[in-house]
Amino acid sequence: MAFQFSKTKLDGVILIRPEVHYDERGFFLESYTKKYFEEAGIKDEFVQDNHSFSIRNTIRGLHYQEEPYAQSKLIRCISGEIMDVVVDIRMDSDTFGKYVSAILSSENKNMLYIPRGFAHGFLVMSDYAEVVYKTDNYYSRDHERGIIWNDEDIGIDWPVKNPIISAKDKSWPGLRNIRGVRR
Repeated sequence: MAFQFSKTKLDGVILIRPEVHYDERGFFLESYTKKYFEEAGIKDEFVQDNHSFSIRNTIRGLHYQEEPYAQSKLIRCISGEIMDVVVDIRMDSDTFGKYVSAILSSENKNMLYIPRGFAHGFLVMSDYAEVVYKTDNYYSRDHERGIIWNDEDIGIDWPVKNPIISAKDKSWPGLRNIRGVRR
C-alpha cells in the first residue's frame, strides 16, 4: 500500500505516512490517492488547496470554520518543519478541549487528516516552512473562527517562548468562550 494510516487519541484525526521511493534522482510519493484514503475511512471530497509560507517561530491558528462552512483538512509540510496541532471542539465528545500534535516536515513527509469538528494550528520549527493542505469545503470569512493559541484550558506545550502571531490570532477567545460544534 502507498500509505500507512495511524489513528491518534482524537477520534477521526489520522496521521498518514506515505510510501516514499528514493533513487539517485531524488524521490517520488503519492500525496493523495482517493481509493486508499476511502479504505482508511477518509471519504471527503476535497474542493480547495491552500499553500502558506511562514518563518521560524510563527504560530498560525488555532482556526476552524462554523457550519455550513466547516472543513476537513489534509495537511502536508512540503518545505521545512512544523509542529501541527489539532484541538477537539466537538461539544459532545469525550475528548472535547484535548489536543494532539505531530511533527510534519519535508524530511518525514507525513500528513495529518483533520475531520470537521476540530480547530487547527501549527508552529514553524525550521527557518521557514511551506504548508499545503486540502479542504473539503470552501473558505468563508464570515464563518472563520478561532481559539487563542495559548489557552490555559487546552494547555498546548508550544516549544517557543515568544512566537510570531498575527493580530487576528492574538484576538481569538479561549475555549470556554466558543460555541463549539455538535456532531
